[in-house]
Amino acid sequence: MRPLQRRWKQAAGIVLLGMRPLARFALVISVASALLAAALWALKVPYKEVTSDLWLAKTSQLGELTELSQPSVVYDRSGAFLTLLKADENRKPVSLSAVPPIVVQAILDVEDSSFYEHDGFDLKSTARAVLSNADAGSIRQGGSTITQQLVKKTLLNDERSVDRKVKEAVLATRLEKELSKEQILERYLNLIYFGNGAYGVGAAAETYFNIPLAQVSPGQAALLAGLIRNPLANDPFRNPEQAKARRATALSQMVENGHLSTEEAARLKEEALPAAPNKPQERQGYFLEAMKQRLLDDPRLGETPPDRYDALFRGGLSIYTTFDPKAQQLAEEATRAGVPPPGRTNPMGAVPALVSMDPVGGAVRAVVGGPGFSEQNKFDIATQGYRQPGSTYKLFTLLAALESGYGPGSTVDSSGPCIAADRERTPINNAGDGIGGGTMTMAAATSGSVNCAYLRMAATIGYDKVVDVAKRLGLGQNPRYPIEKVTTMPIGVEEATPLEMAAAYATVANDGVYHPPTFIDRVDDRSGKLLFKGAVEGKRVLSPLVARTAADIQTGVFSGTATCCRLGGNRPAAGKTGTTDLSKNTWFAGYTPNLTTVVWVGVPRENISIRGLGGRGAVYGATFAAPIWKRFMDDYLAGQPAPGFQAIPPKQEIGSRAFVLPRGAPILGGSSGTATGTREPSASYRRTPETRRRIERSQGSGGSGSSGNGQSRDSGESRDAGDSGNSGNSGNSGNSGDSGDSGDSGDSGKRRKSRDSEDSRDSKDSD
Repeated sequence: MRPLQRRWKQAAGIVLLGMRPLARFALVISVASALLAAALWALKVPYKEVTSDLWLAKTSQLGELTELSQPSVVYDRSGAFLTLLKADENRKPVSLSAVPPIVVQAILDVEDSSFYEHDGFDLKSTARAVLSNADAGSIRQGGSTITQQLVKKTLLNDERSVDRKVKEAVLATRLEKELSKEQILERYLNLIYFGNGAYGVGAAAETYFNIPLAQVSPGQAALLAGLIRNPLANDPFRNPEQAKARRATALSQMVENGHLSTEEAARLKEEALPAAPNKPQERQGYFLEAMKQRLLDDPRLGETPPDRYDALFRGGLSIYTTFDPKAQQLAEEATRAGVPPPGRTNPMGAVPALVSMDPVGGAVRAVVGGPGFSEQNKFDIATQGYRQPGSTYKLFTLLAALESGYGPGSTVDSSGPCIAADRERTPINNAGDGIGGGTMTMAAATSGSVNCAYLRMAATIGYDKVVDVAKRLGLGQNPRYPIEKVTTMPIGVEEATPLEMAAAYATVANDGVYHPPTFIDRVDDRSGKLLFKGAVEGKRVLSPLVARTAADIQTGVFSGTATCCRLGGNRPAAGKTGTTDLSKNTWFAGYTPNLTTVVWVGVPRENISIRGLGGRGAVYGATFAAPIWKRFMDDYLAGQPAPGFQAIPPKQEIGSRAFVLPRGAPILGGSSGTATGTREPSASYRRTPETRRRIERSQGSGGSGSSGNGQSRDSGESRDAGDSGNSGNSGNSGNSGDSGDSGDSGDSGKRRKSRDSEDSRDSKDSD
């Protein structure tokens, strides 16, 4: 190690020669002042105070490098890399031995060629910087060694002042006594900023070249070295010409220091610059965003939101998801082909959304949340969009009826119109094609999606039981969207997301065991230790008998409102169509024993009608949603086993007694006599006044369905006798031969919020 005095004399002599007298005088005064200030400051700062700094404690051991901020890595269900989750600091710590020598040489040649010779403070470089700053009249050049830069990044700020430079020099000299050159260089290579969010050489190699650090070439090393001084100005993505010039300078310095030949440097100067940074594929966006939001709400990642944010974006976690790339690709293909693009046949901008999950365990496999994920459009209708589910909501009345002792052959009056006994006597129609009328079985009412039958079923068994079933299957958990016991609740005026509906239908597919949907298989910490698993243990919420009977009944949808969409190869499947008034929301929720998928079609950010979509008139669940479901399920399940649903034990039977409305039930019309009841509030009562007025204007003066009073051919025979075909006068739905499902959320075009609707929505006469 050279004595400080001898090195100062050497540096001063070299720099002062050839200078103008005035410049030499200014330089001497500046350097002398800096050294005097350094001496005075050093006398005031005890040695132990500096060396005991928290940063020195953190950097005293090589293993502490892992504590640096680093992104979390996300994998799909097979363990293949998906993306990085990073905050503003994208960091990938590496040991010095893992850094290619050419990278080390390039950075030293550009930033500190005498690194292995000085004691933390290079007088020659400092004198040169002082002269440059004196000529410019301001602080223009740093002249800092790598050790000084490390001190500045960890202990000081970026202020350009003599005071900061003095402190920087003193601390750098002391740091050289605490750490070896290799330790200092290693920390520097992991802390320095390279632009575009990349901190450290490991992250920089991936950001700029999309390769591991070990594969960095000499030309790439020169580019990285040239970024350190000014990452923004020398950014190859934004300023390619400036980046080329800076790389050329770095290559020349490598030649000057004997690390490259002149010929090789000339060749490398002509190399093409890297393309734009590697970004995650957009098709993963909806799934990844939903996964991130759930982790940010998970207390297992930290007690507070900032703790969880740091863990997720800076904690270096390994996150193994349930994401299935094949399912996602097929889901996007099916949704893209299933609805016309915006334009003449789609003026309202309708789009599909899809979510698919494994009913055994609740693993979400694919999410299509709308027209396309982007930083400007993250709204995900599949997981965030609360919409009226229409007749897909009838599942909960069906299950409540089965639990109450009714069965597939239980009969019910399906005549329409039926009337919710509110002050306006608003008529509620059956399906838009006129289906329903007279007495039919519960199975026939399900396959034909007969509103009046289901309203009478719910009024008979009690709304409390329907609400209880819906809550057990995961609905109503969001306090902003509680389930209200209103008269038309059984036919889908309450709001739910496609994901919530998928989890509910998956419960039936899973023999009555409910699993909350999960996007995560497991999360490991940065050392590879398991932090937690994503799946939650299932909970039995339905008896096997009830679940199996419901699945058996719902297989009838392919003989009822979704004749278009039976799965290929006679694969066993079940499901339900859904359509809300004026075709504002159209649904299909369907399942096999090993996959549940829900499709919604509508306008994502507005609750407006999609009538006329694709040149059609009225649009039903079977018009677009069900065909999308069929295409996706057929494509994804192709080549896989086709298991059937669990069989109902022969000696276990559910009753077949008739539904008889109790006195005071809030449903009028049909053969059930008169009844009194409470007013059913507007389905838009949760919306803002402006939105509510727009909805009321769009609804006009009438509902969308036919009053339908056809005579049913079914006189009460059991499901085994072929009830799914006995759904009465199907009329003409204009929907490719499908029987339609139009009135599913009450078709109450004239429903308006009254002054007393908030007080009456508990439906006192519902039991």
